[in-house]
This record gives sequence, C-alpha cells and structure tokens, in this order.
Amino acid sequence: MRKIVKYGLCALLLSVGLMMTWAQDPEPQKQNKVTLVYLEHSETLSFDEANLPETQVLRGNVRFRHDSALLYCDSAYFYEKRNSLDAFGRVRIVQGDTLVGHGDKLYYDGNRKMARFRRNVRLEDGRMTLYTDSLNYDRLNDIAYYYSGGRVCDSLNTLTSVWGQYVPATKKASFKNNVRLVNPDFTLMSDTLNYHTQTNVADIVGPTKMIYKEETTIYSTKGWYNTQNDQTSLLKRSLIEQNDGKTMTGDSIFYDQKEGWGEMFGAMQLTDSAQMVTLSGNYGYYNEETEYGWATDSALMVDWSSKDTMYMHADSMFMLKDTLGQMMRAYRHVRIYRNDMQAICDSMVYTEHDSTIRLFHQPVMWNEEQQVSANFIEVFIKDSVIDRAHLVDAAFVTREVDSIRYDQMSGKEMYAYMKNGEINHVSVSGNAETVFFPKEDDGTLMGVNKTQSSYVNVYMKEGEVDKVVLTAASNGTMYPIDQLSKEQTLLKGYFWAEEERPKDKMDVFRHPGEKVRTDESAPAISDQEAKALNKKERNKGDKANEN
Repeated sequence: MRKIVKYGLCALLLSVGLMMTWAQDPEPQKQNKVTLVYLEHSETLSFDEANLPETQVLRGNVRFRHDSALLYCDSAYFYEKRNSLDAFGRVRIVQGDTLVGHGDKLYYDGNRKMARFRRNVRLEDGRMTLYTDSLNYDRLNDIAYYYSGGRVCDSLNTLTSVWGQYVPATKKASFKNNVRLVNPDFTLMSDTLNYHTQTNVADIVGPTKMIYKEETTIYSTKGWYNTQNDQTSLLKRSLIEQNDGKTMTGDSIFYDQKEGWGEMFGAMQLTDSAQMVTLSGNYGYYNEETEYGWATDSALMVDWSSKDTMYMHADSMFMLKDTLGQMMRAYRHVRIYRNDMQAICDSMVYTEHDSTIRLFHQPVMWNEEQQVSANFIEVFIKDSVIDRAHLVDAAFVTREVDSIRYDQMSGKEMYAYMKNGEINHVSVSGNAETVFFPKEDDGTLMGVNKTQSSYVNVYMKEGEVDKVVLTAASNGTMYPIDQLSKEQTLLKGYFWAEEERPKDKMDVFRHPGEKVRTDESAPAISDQEAKALNKKERNKGDKANEN
C-alpha cells in the first residue's frame, strides 16, 4: 500500500536517520571513516514499498549533505539504510569553495564516497571546467575521472581525450588515448599527457607532436610545456623543426617559442636543410630571428651541399647571417677534412655569398700530395669544387719527393689554381723561390733546380712540376743530385706536417698539439684586413690565371 507523507512529517524521519550507524566498506582504498548522508530539504517525501522498497522518493528542491559536500537536485531516491542515493534533474554537488559538479543524473554511495555523474556532466574548479557524459568522482581519494571521452577547458587551453582524470587537491589533470591540447597559437597531440590547471603547464609523458602557428613542429616523449609563456623543456632526444628547413635536436632542449631561441644539451644537432649544413656538439644555441647558432664541446660542422662532404671540428663553432648571407665561424683547433682538401688552423670563416673559406693563424692545407701553408689562406669554391687558393704572407707549397727531398715554392703571396681536384698551376710573387727535383722519363732524379725571382709561374702535371716560368730578372741553378745536403735544399720557412693532417672525417677530432712553424710566423690577420686584401688581390689572381 502506497503512503504519502507531507512535508511536515520529514522532521520525524530525519531525526531517526540521525541515530543510525552503518558498516564500513570492507576494502577501502584509504582509511575510510564512514559518515552518514543527511537529507536536509525536500518539498515532498513519499514511499512505494511495493515497487521501491526501503526507498524514500523525494521531489522539489532536494538537498543532501555529506561531510563538507552539499548535493542539490530536482528529485531523488534516497536509500537511507544503504547510505546512498540516486539524484535526477539539475544535479549539483558543491564541495569546498571552488569545486562544483553538475549533471542530469547522479548515483552516490555514501559509504564509499563515490559519486557517478551521467549525461551533460560538468565539473568546475576555479578556472578549470571539465565536460563529459560520464564522470566518476571518488571523494575518498579526491579523484575525478572519465573513460568515454571528455574535455577540459581553462582560459588558455582546451584538452580532449578518451580517458581523463582530475585531482582537485593538486589541480592536476591526466589524459590518455587521442589526447589533443588546442591553444590559439598551437595544437598538441599525444597519447598521454599531464596538465596543471593552476600553472597551465603540460607534462609530456608519452610520444607527443606539437605544431605552433604552422611554423614550428616539436616532437618529444618527455618534458614540459608552459602554455602561458611558451617555454618548454624537452628530454629524451627531442626534435624541433622549423618550416624553413632548420631543425634542433638534443638529449635535452630548452626552447622559448615566444622569443624564438633554444639551447640544446648532449649530442645536439642544428641542421639547415636548405643550406645542407649540420652543426653538432654537446652544447648548442640557436636564435631563430637572427639565425645565429653556436656549438661547442666536440663541435662538428658537416656541409653536404657539394659532391664532397666537408667535415670541420673546432673548440667552438658559430653559424650566423649578415647582410650578405650565411656565415660560418670556427675558433681554436680547427681541423677540416674533405676528399679533395684537408686543413688545420686556429680560426676559420666561411662566407656563403662568395663561397670562400678563410683560414687564420698558421693555417696548413693539403691537396693530394701538396702541402700548402701561409699566415692567411683563402679557399675559393666554385660549382661546389675548390677553384683556387690564395696564400698571403710566408706562403709556401711543398711536396715530398722521397724521405729526404721535397719540391718547394715560397714567396710573399701565392695563388694555387685547381683542376679536376688537383693543383695544376701556382703563381708566386714577392721574393719567389723554388726548389725542384726534375726527373728523367724513367723516374730517375736529374738533379736539384733552385731558382729566385720576383715572380714565378709553376705548372703541375699529375701532381709533379711540369714547367717553371720565371721573369726576366731571375736566376736559377741546376745542381747535381748529390752536391747539396738536405739542409741546403730546404727553403727558409720550410716544415713538413703530414702527421698533423686529418686522415678521415673522424680524425678531425684528433688534437696533435700546438706547433710553431717558423720564426717568421705572423699572427692571424683580422676579418677586416682579410676582406681588404681579398678585394685587392682577387683581381690580380684572376689576371694571372688568364695568362
């Protein structure tokens, strides 16, 4: 038989409820001291023992209290003995000052302190709002989670995923499966992500891809991204790609997207695919606006823009752009390996606009069997191959004939011209001196040819001297092969540095130690001096080549 009890009888029933105690959940996740759910208000209360035994049917502005939480709804079934309820219509739970849960339905277990929201669910906590159709809120462990798709929004970002979890105490949200973070400036996609709603920092804890304004793409599996200031720290060999072809890679990267610069640590690589250049080391820096890059600690530059890949090592290497184009600088212990050329020096500058490598402070360069040295050397590249070299101050070219004899050319200035990857013509000016060991057709040494001239042209064939052309005011003498001692055949400033020559691409990391070449060795000239000299001498060298 159905009984209807008017609102005036509620007080009696509530007083009975206050006196009842209930058993504790047998396997709680935390120590759970069971407390009662109290009905505080309802416009009507009824019973239907036949269809709804031990159920209070409540309608109209229903309000419950459980510990510090208040629950509101339009109607409810209250299972007082089980300390639980089902709530319907404009359901709302208010906990503390900021946490509010909304939904069309709620199933609440007071013993386990578990709330199950269904349909049009919304959980609000300060600046964060979570939207889903099914949300479970474990009040005992202070964890809310969904498992069939949801969305978390704040003032900066919107995050969606199949599974999600939120902890009000820590303001931390976790997401799995098809995670997507959308910001006005970027979109992040991942399979796993943590997000701090107070700081707007996303923790990358799984394979993640982020696209920033269609300009920058970030790949990482571990790190964090601050969506307030666009700063990120990336670990585990992360990668940053720019749409202009530049990439940054490292064991760890700190990157400021808003300011446009990044630092790379551990096996870093800075690659410019447009220029076909990679700069690597154990520490690196790059500024996107100025296109300034820096690498140190095992620094290596690899240029694969031509047929012969060039490898260059130095203590520190810099990549920058000026008004004329791209520039590369290297400082201290510079070593270069390329199939058609090897070199060492103290510092180096490469400029893209004129395809010129400038070597400073006692540079030495090798081409096939020839060793080239001076106090300053310029190497001109044309159509990706070495066209000529310009040697300034204490210029010297030598070639080993045998263990005690060396072909030599020295002067104040030289131009060495290349053909098919080998030196085929050398012009020497200013106190030009030569020592050559001409050969018979069968390879027997004919003698020692020593010349002195203000200007001399030497023509090579298959790596050996073929013809020497002197100016009118010159002198030269052919000596019998055994008449002069080894010391008498060596020109002033001679040295042989084959043991310092880079033998392959990995040999550029070898440090043979500091060497003093000659008492007359001069300090490195400045970039300004080199540019002024280039402008004056380049035309002169071109004219000599034409002759």
